[in-house]
Amino acid sequence: MRTYITTPIYYVNAVPHVGTATTTLLADAQARYHRMQGLDTWFLTGTDEHAQKVSDAAIAAGETPQAFVDKVSQSFVEAWKFLDCRYDTFIRTSEDRHKDVVREVFQRLEKSGDIYLGVYEGWYSVADETFFRDTDVDDNGIVKETGAKVERIREDVHYFRLSAYGERLKEHILTNPGFLIPDTRRNEVLAFIEQGLRDIAISRKNAGWGIEVPGDSSKVVYVWFDALINYLTESGWPKNPAWNQTWPATAHLMAKEIFTRFHATLWPAMLMALDLPLPKHVVGHGWWVVRDEEGLLGKASKSKGNIPTPQAVVEKLVDASGANPLVARDALRYYLLRDIRFSDDTEFALSMLQSRYNAELGNDLGNVLNRVLKAGYFGGTLPTEAALDAGLQADALKAKDAYIAALATYDWGTALQAVNGLLACVNRYLATTAPWKAAKAGNAADVDTAIYNALEGVRFAAVLLLPAMPHAAGEVLRQLGLSPDVASGDFDRLTTFGALPFGGQTAVGDVIFPRLAFPVPTVEAAPKAAKSEQKSSGETKPVDQTSPAADATSSEITIDDFIKVQFRIADITHAEKIEGAKKLLRLEVQLGEEKRQIVSGIADSYTPEELIGMQIVVVYNLKPAKLRGVESQGMLLAATDEDGKAILLQPAKRVVSGAEVR
Repeated sequence: MRTYITTPIYYVNAVPHVGTATTTLLADAQARYHRMQGLDTWFLTGTDEHAQKVSDAAIAAGETPQAFVDKVSQSFVEAWKFLDCRYDTFIRTSEDRHKDVVREVFQRLEKSGDIYLGVYEGWYSVADETFFRDTDVDDNGIVKETGAKVERIREDVHYFRLSAYGERLKEHILTNPGFLIPDTRRNEVLAFIEQGLRDIAISRKNAGWGIEVPGDSSKVVYVWFDALINYLTESGWPKNPAWNQTWPATAHLMAKEIFTRFHATLWPAMLMALDLPLPKHVVGHGWWVVRDEEGLLGKASKSKGNIPTPQAVVEKLVDASGANPLVARDALRYYLLRDIRFSDDTEFALSMLQSRYNAELGNDLGNVLNRVLKAGYFGGTLPTEAALDAGLQADALKAKDAYIAALATYDWGTALQAVNGLLACVNRYLATTAPWKAAKAGNAADVDTAIYNALEGVRFAAVLLLPAMPHAAGEVLRQLGLSPDVASGDFDRLTTFGALPFGGQTAVGDVIFPRLAFPVPTVEAAPKAAKSEQKSSGETKPVDQTSPAADATSSEITIDDFIKVQFRIADITHAEKIEGAKKLLRLEVQLGEEKRQIVSGIADSYTPEELIGMQIVVVYNLKPAKLRGVESQGMLLAATDEDGKAILLQPAKRVVSGAEVR
């Protein structure tokens, strides 16, 4: 039985921007992961070509609809190739094989009585290609959910008897908790069903573009009824005897706007009517949202001109860092997979991409590799023997377990967070074992142990990163003297701690993630601050987020005020100077499973090197602020000595990272 993963098929009058790319990347990474596990995996994507707005766009462009979709569909093929999305099939709804299956479905459901003739009078949105109820539309003729305009239509149509399947759908959802992911989407669908499902119009008048209704050439099949069937078309149903080796689909992946009405309600009802099994999982992620000039968040869309194409972002990354274009591409893949959420929307910001790139890829992954491979005490040959570090081994296996658990629900953000947590452990291990000190002292055995375990930790993390960043993670493996190619079924062997061959030759190469620096666009500006916090120029005055001893003149506070402040223990995993700022350091800290950055004016008191590995006390729930354009996500606590130097407050002994201070 195949693992069958699909994305929605995309409207061909859309543009393959960062938003549409996210769903395709989720499917690509998941498919790569399943192949590493040795599963027979099939990944389907494609284009939806029969919408009325596609026909309108073709006419406006002075082209036939077929010529128009041929051209625009190719732009999706090129975009997914650019992002190295390795799909198995790219389906187009204008293909004859798909038209045949749509006609077969229509005729079967018409024969069973689940499709019948009627009259539709109500709202229709061409932009959404969706029929809407009166309650879905405001007094100005705008869809409340999407903001699209609607028109009032009256047509003779065919209806699908959706109302007959409400209780069966509800029962299936309740008895199969993993059917709809995440739970927030599941709850939305149950609420939608509770409102009462109505029969849905599934044909429109024939305007010269679409799949003609069998036996009635005056009408074409409604685009969503047509499009959803593509998943079944790819299985080979009904003519291929082996169709049930692919169907039912393992997972349909999509953004939330097409989740409730279509993939979680209409489509499973259609399958029930055909007496076919339902997909195992239907997974809906949130939107990317962006800030406007006033700092307000809104949905990102190409029509608004507020979301870039993958090619544009990668070009910017290359220009700003000098990175290999394939590495820059993988950095974008990493950011989109790392930050997209399933229950909520996510702000898309180049500043966050920059932070992920520099902190998690450049520092946590690239830096530890460079520190070891290019060190003078390391000659390029791995130790011939070394004891495995039990603590680091446990950290690696814990990260693997969290990674596997997250991907059981397609949650790449949590999976990559687990990998990043492992890399933080590797960096702490290096800081603790300090092989450079052991080398100076002539302790060769200690050097070998530290080198082997640190590089093994990096190798382990690189294997977990391969589905998300195939080239960049592969380059890490190449520099370790290993092949970047992973055979199907090799996942468990390669995620055994200690699989790095003893005595192997490493291959020092260029820095994989050269530092990225580019100005943050104004569209990403934070909301305006209150007037009392602004300079006369209108810019927010930066506040140094270091907390020396309190001002003696501070007013008293009550216990109710004090308990609002949350203090936690943090491990410093990285520290660096901020260019152009004499006193400021940018610190990366680990708080349990969470990673943050804090900007602090302690450069006069501490060097970056001596801070790594230190445990400190931070204010956890402080609102972020920007210093020299760098966001600080907390405040560390410090006192001052008689010379005015900062003295960081530290626990008397090491405690668990992220522990609350009470």
